[in-house]
Amino acid sequence: MKESPVITKVEAIHVKYSLENLGKDYNTFNMVYESGSSLEQTTSILRIHTDVGIVGEYVGVIGPALAEVRAVADYLIGKSALARESIYNDIKRASRQWGGLGLGVIDICLWDIAGKFYDEPLYRLLGGEKRPLKAYASTLHGDENGGLTNPEQFEEFAQQCLEMGYKSFKVHGWGLARNNIEREVENVLNLGNKFSDKMDLLIDPACEVKNFGDALKLGRACDEANFFWLEDPFQDGGVSQFAHRKLRQMIKTPILQTEHIRLLEQHVDFIVADATDYVRCGAHEDGGITGAMKIAHASEGFGLDVELHGPGPVHRHVMSAIRNTNFFEVGLVHPLVKTIWPSIYQNYTDDLDCIDNEGNVYAPDGPGIGVDIDWDWIKHHKFGEEIISG
Repeated sequence: MKESPVITKVEAIHVKYSLENLGKDYNTFNMVYESGSSLEQTTSILRIHTDVGIVGEYVGVIGPALAEVRAVADYLIGKSALARESIYNDIKRASRQWGGLGLGVIDICLWDIAGKFYDEPLYRLLGGEKRPLKAYASTLHGDENGGLTNPEQFEEFAQQCLEMGYKSFKVHGWGLARNNIEREVENVLNLGNKFSDKMDLLIDPACEVKNFGDALKLGRACDEANFFWLEDPFQDGGVSQFAHRKLRQMIKTPILQTEHIRLLEQHVDFIVADATDYVRCGAHEDGGITGAMKIAHASEGFGLDVELHGPGPVHRHVMSAIRNTNFFEVGLVHPLVKTIWPSIYQNYTDDLDCIDNEGNVYAPDGPGIGVDIDWDWIKHHKFGEEIISG
């Protein structure tokens, strides 16, 4: 029997890169199409080393998560890298006054180690099997720059996605830069008129609709247009159980919530409060793969489906191992933007053209997360690295 690998070092590599034809919208938070613009981005790769030479790696660690990793990294040294459950519970307690994002990325690295240790892809360790995962095209936010500026351009893009094979299309609207709920409603009704019998339609206002009344207007438009779900409708931040239960009572379109709460217990509380129809979770934000599987199984017990937030190879593995789910999110996509992602992987992409002709994606087959990092690209884009502990 193999001896369990022991954690010896935690490090991070920091990279900087540019994305073409992208800028920021009115509030500087949402990425939008901007012809000729170059948007500079940074991210980090977390690496957890073991005494048997296996390294667990997670790409895409942002600042708040990295700060939490720094705070708990010393605890990891000397621990069994396979002791994911106890590590999950210890760090969960230690980070109870934080956002909990560090727990997620650490747990993912530990699952990557386990897959490499047993020479199996994660979906197999999770009890799943490789199968087609139906994807939806998740758009960049609407812009004022001629990309997705009006309902006609959203319609043209939805038609393009349909012809590519997508069976589902999700709108990120204009963020109500001018408090223009009418434009959002017009977009919903037009898409419903053109596509409701051809593909599943989704909408995510990203908590930017200003009040309950406008959210209700949008929800009733979704009813008329036969939308599959309405996600994060208004500016409560996606956390009010009472307000979303109230909205559910007044519209027919199913609501997707819980992107902005954290971990198992808060998700279950939201469910029992009748505050959502579909349950949102993400491995990177809800306690890693361990946390995501807990939420998926708890939701299954309530008869509800889990929808994983954002793309990435980790979510393909998780989705391949659960029954109660509908779509893999391919995003954020745009007809005039090639990618919003750095070229870190050699054999993996979540760009618009990542689907097969039936609109499906698949989990990688390599051990662990199962994708190869392009270390030449890292070398040319690295601006720093640090030994966090060990």
